[in-house]
Order: sequence, then C-alpha cells, then structure tokens
Amino acid sequence: MAISMQDIKELRELTGAGLMEVKKALEEANGDKDAAVKAIRLAGKKSLAKREDRSTANGLVMAKVLDTADGQAGVMLELNSETDFVGKSPKFVQAAEEIMQALVDSGVSTRDELLAAKCGEGTVKDKVEEIGALFSENIVLGKVTRIEGEAVTSYLHYSSADLPAQVGVLVATDKAGAEVAHDIALHIAAYSPRFIDREEVPQSELDKERETLREMTIKEGKPEKIVDKIVEGRMGSFYKDNCLLDQDFAKDPKKSVGQIVKAAGGKVTAFARFHVGS
Repeated sequence: MAISMQDIKELRELTGAGLMEVKKALEEANGDKDAAVKAIRLAGKKSLAKREDRSTANGLVMAKVLDTADGQAGVMLELNSETDFVGKSPKFVQAAEEIMQALVDSGVSTRDELLAAKCGEGTVKDKVEEIGALFSENIVLGKVTRIEGEAVTSYLHYSSADLPAQVGVLVATDKAGAEVAHDIALHIAAYSPRFIDREEVPQSELDKERETLREMTIKEGKPEKIVDKIVEGRMGSFYKDNCLLDQDFAKDPKKSVGQIVKAAGGKVTAFARFHVGS
C-alpha cells in the first residue's frame, strides 16, 4: 500500500517519532494509523531498558503557585530528556503539564511520591515511560519540590527563545517580603545560593570548610596565634558563595540581599532552585 507524505506528516505530529520510523510503521501496518502508533510505542517500550544509562541533561522546569488555607504553596518539577529536540517538542511539554497537574492534585512533595501519583489512566511513572517509548529516548522525572509560606513567588528563566524554561526558582516569604520576592527570585536564578543564611549551613560542612582553610593558612606560613582569626575572616567568602542573605544583591551589588529584605521589613522563609540537568 502506498504511504502518502500527508499520512507520514500526521503520524509524526501525533507521535513525535522520526520520519523513517513512521514510514516503516505505516508500511508494516498497511496504512492503519492506529496500528502504526501502537507499533511505534511498543518498539519504544522494548528498547526502554537499553536507554536507562543514557545521559538526560536536557528537558525543562515547570513551577506553579497555589493558594492554601494558610497562605500559598509553590510546586516545581524537572522533566529530563536526552536531547533538546525532544525537550522542546509539544508532546514532551504536554506530558510535563500533565505531570505538573498530578503534582498539584496529589499534594505530594517528593519525587518518589509523585511517580506513584495518579496521572490520567495510570501513574506518573507510567506517563514518563510512555513518553520515553514515544520518543525512543531515556526520559526521567528529575527533582520535585513543594515549599509553603505566607506568600510564594515563582520565576522561570528561559536561556533560549526556542527552549522551555531551563532554570526555575520558588521563594517563600512573609507578606512584607513579597514586595521584593520577584527580584530575590531573579537573584537566586543567577547566583545559585544553597542556604538562606549562615544558620542553615550544616555544622559538618562548616567544620570541613574551616579545616580546609586552616590547613591552607598554615601552609602559607601565617603565625599560629592568628591562624584562627584569619580563617574566620576567610569564611566570609564561603558564606557569600553559599548563603542567600550574605550575597551581594544582583540588582544593586553595593547592598546585600539581606539588606534588601530587611529594608522591605520582610523575611525569606524558604527557597528552591532547579537547573535542568544539574
């Protein structure tokens, strides 16, 4: 049976599969589009195990802010693909939107919980496997989070006009802090802090950093009696690299983020930052 280019075009749009893969499926199905779709998906599922070790550094980040009884909640997820071609395809984005809805509906806050959550006629895990089979790529549900506060602000950063968001940020504040939350979210996207303030840094990490700085200072030949003082001075760089409130504010480097928040009379209570593939 002759296969028309229109049939091939329609099936490619429906499945996202390659031209030759679609043509072969249609030929084997004698032009039956439903049978060809089934064959394409079956072929994808059969090769799923072979794809599990492939790198998934592309994809997208999605975020949504919800009203709650006590204020607001922000949810965010990362869905990864092997290639940016798949990561920006309408079928992939649609699948991510369905998974996001499952995240909202289920109220869960972890990756494992979301994989088990209901999505369509199956679970989110089923949806991830389905889209992987559709594109013959290793598709992975990446990071998932939920944060709550009096107010939550989201920000999505698009590094390229033809790609979905590659960086996502959620910031929870009190009501006063909401005034500057958007600018704080932009700052977090650019500067990648790991903690809100110094009190959030685990003691074990502080001890390790101080020990490293101490060894470095001793090797420099500094007098033993001032080594500890020098180390504490150098810890300032560590705090600036890792603690949001210690960092120079992106929009006004003469002030710290902490000073900006304090001037607004507010408080940052939580934040999360996702970057596709990292």
